[in-house]
Amino acid sequence: MEAGVTVKLGLDVHARQITICRQLDGRQPQPAQVLSWAQALAWIEAHVRAGAVVHSCYEAGPCGYGLHRQLTALGVTNLVVAPQCWDERHRRVKTDRRDAHELCQRLDRYLQGNHDAFGLVRVPTPAQEQRRAVGRQRGRVLQERNRCVVRADGLMLAQGIVAPAQWWRPAAWKPFQAELPAWLREQVGCWQQQAVTLDGVLDQWTERVEAQRPAGPLPKGLGRLTAALLDGEVLDWHRFANRRQVGSYTGLCPSEYSTGGQRRQGAVTKHGNPRLRHALVEAVWRLLSWQPQYRPLAKVRAAVGSRARKRAVVAAARRLAVDLWRLHTGQCTTEQLGLVLTPA
Repeated sequence: MEAGVTVKLGLDVHARQITICRQLDGRQPQPAQVLSWAQALAWIEAHVRAGAVVHSCYEAGPCGYGLHRQLTALGVTNLVVAPQCWDERHRRVKTDRRDAHELCQRLDRYLQGNHDAFGLVRVPTPAQEQRRAVGRQRGRVLQERNRCVVRADGLMLAQGIVAPAQWWRPAAWKPFQAELPAWLREQVGCWQQQAVTLDGVLDQWTERVEAQRPAGPLPKGLGRLTAALLDGEVLDWHRFANRRQVGSYTGLCPSEYSTGGQRRQGAVTKHGNPRLRHALVEAVWRLLSWQPQYRPLAKVRAAVGSRARKRAVVAAARRLAVDLWRLHTGQCTTEQLGLVLTPA
């Protein structure tokens, strides 16, 4: 390996192995090889010590960003890319070696200026990742609690019993369980106990999420929990250069199929952060009661029919994301947007 050689590495990462395809300068990519994590890092470090300029990329996945930080510490310029189907010709053949080879070729195109070769994933700092993990852990606990309730609802519904809302709460469960047969009460009680336990854990995680939001006035209907979840998912509001990037990241932009003189728009792309999208839509439904002067909500109130109303809510959620970006970047004030703040 000569000093100054540009080395491009496509990495297909798994829990116990890394498949690496290497390209030197502008030559053809070499056959991929399978190495363990320790072998791969030692092999890549040898390139850096030899004076090569090393670029690498791998898909975002369950292995997280640990490999990215290790490569960066070695002096490698690494990119984490969005997962996608690399079989453009639909050959229906997928292997780790093919994926690594395709990643290497895409990296070569990206370094030559073709930034459409793949989509980049923003790598959070360790502090940002830990903050975001708190909100996501709360979401997982909430999901598990709801699963327990739904499972018990299914058991009762199979016996023709329609349970009232919030039946699993301790105050409602005591009188309600007397109406169930003994064998059914035993099975439903198992899920009820788990739901109550998880609900207590959920309260603890909710407090931790709310503590991440600094004290201060917020728009009515947008509490500390929602504000902290939004900030945790966005990571940094200054990362966006314009409102189109904000809308694209939320996945709330309409899809489009236009050709010739025809232009047809469809459902939202959902190409972005699903947790952010969910929080924004929930916030819009609350703002209907707390922010009557907020302009994007006028179309929601004027919509006729549930389908039209849902479409208007989605459009308002996209506009809310843009307005929050403007607020966090100091481009406007809450008064200019028509938002009323809660008392400090």
